[in-house]
Amino acid sequence: MINSTPSVLKKLLILFLVFAGLYYAKDFLIPLAIGTVLATLFLPMCKWLEEKKLPKALAAFLCLLALLLVIAGITSLLIWQIGDLATDVELIRQKALETLIAVQQYLINHLGISAERQLQLIKNEQSSFAGLMQTMAGSLAYIFTSFILVLAYIFLLLYYKGHLRKFFVKLFPAEQQEEMEDVVDSAAHVSQQYIVGLSKMIFCLWIMYSIGFSIAGVDNPILFAVICGLLEIIPFVGNFTGSSLTLLVSAVHGAGLPMLAGIALTYGIVQFIQGWVLEPLIVGRQVKINPLFTIIALVIGKLVWGIPGIILAIPLTAIFKIVCDHVDELNPYGFLIGEIETVKSEPDFIIKIKSWFKNKAGN
Repeated sequence: MINSTPSVLKKLLILFLVFAGLYYAKDFLIPLAIGTVLATLFLPMCKWLEEKKLPKALAAFLCLLALLLVIAGITSLLIWQIGDLATDVELIRQKALETLIAVQQYLINHLGISAERQLQLIKNEQSSFAGLMQTMAGSLAYIFTSFILVLAYIFLLLYYKGHLRKFFVKLFPAEQQEEMEDVVDSAAHVSQQYIVGLSKMIFCLWIMYSIGFSIAGVDNPILFAVICGLLEIIPFVGNFTGSSLTLLVSAVHGAGLPMLAGIALTYGIVQFIQGWVLEPLIVGRQVKINPLFTIIALVIGKLVWGIPGIILAIPLTAIFKIVCDHVDELNPYGFLIGEIETVKSEPDFIIKIKSWFKNKAGN
């Protein structure tokens, strides 16, 4: 009979302390984790610039500048598209006014709440509204300071990348240092590949949603395509949320059933192409986590860190799996969260598409 109760209790206690630490230190850890993941994306660029004899500080700064230019480009695209909605402001105002009047009449006719009583209730809620605005202002200030902190982390992590790599290697005995170098390199590589694959996926989604929404007759199709693509950073629910928003706004603007059906059909087609073609081609098996523990990681990320936890869950879990694969005591956990190896993991048409792309690249 195997008696491992003390060992199991010890591991559960350690697991509880780890999650408690992640939760209570989230204000410190979230910007650091985001900065670390984004810094790995620019490691090849930073190394290439340093090989061109640029100082480390200048190379890190240019990488940071490239990130800011990408963010500025996406923001400009959104502002440009949102600006096109300015012509619909009067329509939106009219719809809101009609809705307000309908609600007021319903309260008077069905609930017996007079217009004067409704006005009094609105006045009583003004203090709550002021508190909500104050909370929103505090949230915006937190987001701004966190953004500046993330930028600082990215610059410093790129500048001290060699120093940090040596530190992690020195934590282990001499006979294990070579393997530890592989762990550090693999962790950086999988994080970088995940971000690159996600960026390519978002770009493809922009194109597909723009075409689909344009055919369906959606006003400002590029705006909604960009929103749907950007929401891909939230796995599983991101695209659905973006498409639902498109349906809602189109319905408010008086879209007919054919347009709404076209939006829903676009979402279904894009999801099919994304799941069966784009993900195997672009993302592939770079993040080798099985679907069960992908969902578990997302749920735990939401519970511990909120929305940032959902975004960071997959790359951090993939890095954790790499560590598990190289530490004997943690091997079972790496096996548990990894994908099940199968003889043939991809459909025939995916293999043919990959072969076609390889042949084209060879030519």
